[in-house]
Amino acid sequence: MKLAYWMYAGPAHIGTLRVASSFKNVHAIMHAPLGDDYFNVMRSMLERERNFTPVTASIVDRHVLARGSQEKVVDNITRKDAEEHPDLIVLTPTCTSSILQEDLQNFVERASLEAKADVLLADVNHYRVNELQAADRTLDQIVRYYIEKARKRGELPTAKTEKPSVNIIGVSTLGFHNQHDCTELKRLMTDLGIEVNAVIPEGASVHELKNLPRAWFNLVPYRELGLLTANYLEQEFGIPYVDITPMGVVETARCLRKIQQIINAQGAGVDYEEYINNQTLYVSQAAWFSRSIDCQNLTGKKAVVFGDNTHAAAITKILAREMGIHVVWAGTYCKYDADWFREQVSEYCDEVIITDDHGAIGDAIARVEPSAIFGTQMERHVGKRLDIPCGVIAAPIHIQNFPIGYKPFMGYEGTNQIADLVYNSFTLGMEDHLLEIFGGHDTKEVITKGISADTDLAWTRDAQAELNKIPGFVRGKVKRNTEKFARDRNFTEITVEVMYAAKESVGA
Repeated sequence: MKLAYWMYAGPAHIGTLRVASSFKNVHAIMHAPLGDDYFNVMRSMLERERNFTPVTASIVDRHVLARGSQEKVVDNITRKDAEEHPDLIVLTPTCTSSILQEDLQNFVERASLEAKADVLLADVNHYRVNELQAADRTLDQIVRYYIEKARKRGELPTAKTEKPSVNIIGVSTLGFHNQHDCTELKRLMTDLGIEVNAVIPEGASVHELKNLPRAWFNLVPYRELGLLTANYLEQEFGIPYVDITPMGVVETARCLRKIQQIINAQGAGVDYEEYINNQTLYVSQAAWFSRSIDCQNLTGKKAVVFGDNTHAAAITKILAREMGIHVVWAGTYCKYDADWFREQVSEYCDEVIITDDHGAIGDAIARVEPSAIFGTQMERHVGKRLDIPCGVIAAPIHIQNFPIGYKPFMGYEGTNQIADLVYNSFTLGMEDHLLEIFGGHDTKEVITKGISADTDLAWTRDAQAELNKIPGFVRGKVKRNTEKFARDRNFTEITVEVMYAAKESVGA
């Protein structure tokens, strides 16, 4: 089993806990051994939460293994019910505790006899799905449960709202810039005269879920979370959904035109073309910037893109279509949705990579020597080692990617933020010349290993000194070319002579 640090998407229980803790007054019980209970620390640190995360770990220890878990799990559910008075308690195992193969559904039924709150077992296969798939499944499960509950009680509204309205589905805790995106989407809907019927799961009450069918349409901004729920609402109530991510000038306009089409089909009679034109020309600076002399410096620059499906696809399109940047390859770790990603990005890049192996991605970056990387925190680490700048565009993310300032990636303000991120991720203009003249600020004499960390080559002291004379911004490339030259010829030590021979072999 991989260590969580080296995974792009976490284990399934993290997805379930993200959804459960996003709702208001919902508590999660995590049936897990010590070591699996890091979610609370992670969420409180990254989201800078002032309140305690509503997740309790029901620890599997040697006493539990000897006697069984039922008594302890049921006690924890009823205790939290009495202490917190939640509307819903979600029980989830982890990959580790799933090995015990206990009848957790029976535990839930036992606890439901005593608890005042609703109690659900997260219906997720922890061996087969990752964090993103589990989050999507858990949200769908909770929505179905409360809609069916309202239906049985005769409390399910059937009439649509008087004005056009939308459910924004998929905004959750620990999502990449999700809070900022949500604020921007709400502003966008207000500008279009569309009421926000609900935002789920973040900040929503489970009691509000019965009102989801009142919306005219659903907006699913992130492909990873919300599609199952949107499909269910379409099949059950005929509510159409828009799954075009409004990221970048072109895709935002396409999203708005799709919304216009959907609500006009229901009798609205709106025309958003003037709004789209005004926003594109005067509010968003990205369209102007893409034609400016500054952005012309980026034309033809090589970049690579990697992340989840939503952000990697959107950024690839923006780089290639809106800014004229050469995307050498684009990739995603969402292997379960690979066909969609290929279909979205194939015409905008030279190569498509589908993998969740961080080592393979590091090697792919080293192989093509891009001018900039747009990826996750994992690729940022790779960029540090290769002296290649990296703009972080998707999870997994660091606390610096939970900015206090307003930084949406969606909507027209998002186009400005992305343009800044892209431009500032390249080494351009005077900076190039300064690095060439002064060698930057890099005075270290350490010779790092290749990106795969499997080099067995020794560098002599003279060769190290010669390498350190090379400007920092190209030193990594020279080092890798020299090591490749040496390996191809079965050299075990790199001397000054080997360096010169390698230089001559590439005609440098």
